[in-house]
Amino acid sequence: MSHSFFEGTVYHKRYTPKVHEFTYPFYLLDIDLSLLDRLKNRLFSFEGVNLFSFSSKDHFGQSEDFMENVEALLQKFGLTSSENMHFVTLPRVANFVFNPISVLIRFEKNVPTHLFAEVHNYNGGRVVYPVKLTEKENRSYQGEVMKEMYVSPFLETSGEYHFFFRYDDGKMSLKVDLYEAGEKKLTASFKGTERPFKSMTVAKLFVRHSFLTFWVVTRTFWQSFRLWRKGLTWYSPTKLDQIRRY
Repeated sequence: MSHSFFEGTVYHKRYTPKVHEFTYPFYLLDIDLSLLDRLKNRLFSFEGVNLFSFSSKDHFGQSEDFMENVEALLQKFGLTSSENMHFVTLPRVANFVFNPISVLIRFEKNVPTHLFAEVHNYNGGRVVYPVKLTEKENRSYQGEVMKEMYVSPFLETSGEYHFFFRYDDGKMSLKVDLYEAGEKKLTASFKGTERPFKSMTVAKLFVRHSFLTFWVVTRTFWQSFRLWRKGLTWYSPTKLDQIRRY
């Protein structure tokens, strides 16, 4: 295994009270944690500034050592590290980053057993959702967890997330469905194809998706404006939703 990028598309669909959907191109960085010290090339830096980069301080934990934070997270939920673990996230682009969701995936003999979804909102809040995965069908895995943090101004801070994950044959897909009182409210998904972790890939991704992280933010506000125009109820975050939990 090794580091790689996955390039593809993000899809969002809101089902109630108004149907609203959109799709846009996207990519993610897949970090093989057994090779964390090799997370670098001419255009990518680990704990430094470059065209693309990765910084431990952007993610869970208090230590400047990313693997110490991973170990602490696993211990919190009664787990130990395995030889095969991956962290999937957006890299910093020209030292700027915003990650709506990153996932730590723990494998046992190449089978994903747990997924830890680190979710950030636009109010300074962060939470980590532990998801135990079970095989659904055809090397696809799923798990459920209760929602604990405000994310969208048009969704209540309640409900249950259903995660669906597949990772094989140079493809990766991650889908999250939100249910409230048994009713599906939202679907968000990413599907991508593997790209090698090389300087050339970094350059191509930058050209094809210039200012992607910036657009993650602006697209979110634009879609929120469109939903507001449709007359959806506006919810506000609590104080707990404005802090970095764990």
